[in-house]
Amino acid sequence: MDGPRPTLTHHILRHQHLHPGARGEFSALLVQIASACKVIGGECRRAGLGSQAGSEGVLGHHGDEVKRLDRFANDALARAFDHTGLAAAIVSEEMEEPYLPAGKESAGARYVVSFDPIDGSSNIEVDVTVGTIFSIQGRADPSRPPRMEDLLRPGTDLLAAGYVLYGPATALVLATANGVDAFTQDPLSGDFLLTGSGLRMPPRGSTYSVNEANFRKWGSPAQRLVTSLRGGGFGEMKTARYVGSLVADFHRTLLKGGLFCYPGEAKKPEGKIRLLYEAAPLAWVAEKAGGAASTGKGRVLEVAPREVHERTPLFVGSVKDVAEAEGILAG
Repeated sequence: MDGPRPTLTHHILRHQHLHPGARGEFSALLVQIASACKVIGGECRRAGLGSQAGSEGVLGHHGDEVKRLDRFANDALARAFDHTGLAAAIVSEEMEEPYLPAGKESAGARYVVSFDPIDGSSNIEVDVTVGTIFSIQGRADPSRPPRMEDLLRPGTDLLAAGYVLYGPATALVLATANGVDAFTQDPLSGDFLLTGSGLRMPPRGSTYSVNEANFRKWGSPAQRLVTSLRGGGFGEMKTARYVGSLVADFHRTLLKGGLFCYPGEAKKPEGKIRLLYEAAPLAWVAEKAGGAASTGKGRVLEVAPREVHERTPLFVGSVKDVAEAEGILAG
């Protein structure tokens, strides 16, 4: 008889025992992230009913309208690390500067956490799936106070990354050096239960995802790529699917294969996707699942950011589809 599904905590602890030198901090860090996301998920389910619905009526440091849920989610995640000694610094889309968790024990923490608290927050008002994206990296020297060089490192230095989807079900996808696993929250117990181990992205897909309304803003390489995608001249592409929540579009691509594109624009070649807490974490998940992620010119994970809110074009998905996209972009 099959036993009960392992919880996320059990899964993490089981893998911790495979590393005799582990001190439990990394495991506790993942548990704290999951706990904060449960709180955020509960607030998402109350969208339209609770005090977090709607806008705050101000613009954030990116120039975007700040939703109450953006602020709530950011605070829930940042404060999850206060007085824990688990994270030395936090980078968030919602904070102009890195956040140093409260408590003297935090200065000597071994890890840095980056996150997009609510990806796709403009969709919450129309009941479309949104999510949280996160990544974890280690510090070279925890004996000194955190410095900017602890944060501005390429994605190849990540230790873990993942995301949480707040949709029909609340799902958590976690990628570590051991692979990619999926968990679904049990609405009765509140626990994240293991529902998929060793996820692998198909090497080819039949769908592509891109905001074609921006076509006229792109340079000729991106226009050439999308023309090929929608004209049937690209691999096995047959269908366009675009949710408008990066995390939701990526999740479909992870499970079904295909290609997600967010090109830079002719006047804004850096694009819109933030490198540290959007592109790099999803690139890490993609690669650990056998997929690929490119800036259009090279591997996303090899890009060393110059500042915490740096942007990048993003082409992520099935390994063969990304390779073909790079070839078309190169002309």
